[in-house]
Amino acid sequence: MPTTPPKETINDDPTRQPPTPLRCILGAIVAGFIASLMWKLTNSIALSFASTPIDSPNMIVVRMSTAVRTLVVGMSSLGTGIFALAAVGLTGLAIQLILTKPQQEEIE
Repeated sequence: MPTTPPKETINDDPTRQPPTPLRCILGAIVAGFIASLMWKLTNSIALSFASTPIDSPNMIVVRMSTAVRTLVVGMSSLGTGIFALAAVGLTGLAIQLILTKPQQEEIE
C-alpha cells in the first residue's frame, strides 16, 4: 500500500507570525469601523424602506416585496453583527495576549 506524504499544516508555514496585541487591536479597530459603517448603511436602508410604501393592488407583489426588503435588511444586519463580533473577539484576544505575555516570560 503506497504511503502518502504528510500534508502541510498551518504550523509548518515559516512566514506565519504569531498574533501580537498590536495587530489584534489594529484589526479590532478596522473591524469596528467597518461594523459602524455597515450599521449606518443598515439604518439608512431600513429608513428608506420604511418611508417608501409598496403601492400595488396585487398581494403577491406586496408579499414578495416585503420578503425582499426583509432579506436585504437582514443580510445587512448580519454583516454588521459579524464585523462587530470580530471586533469584540480581537479585542478580547489582545487583552488575553497582554495578560498572558508576562507569565510566559517569567517561566523562561
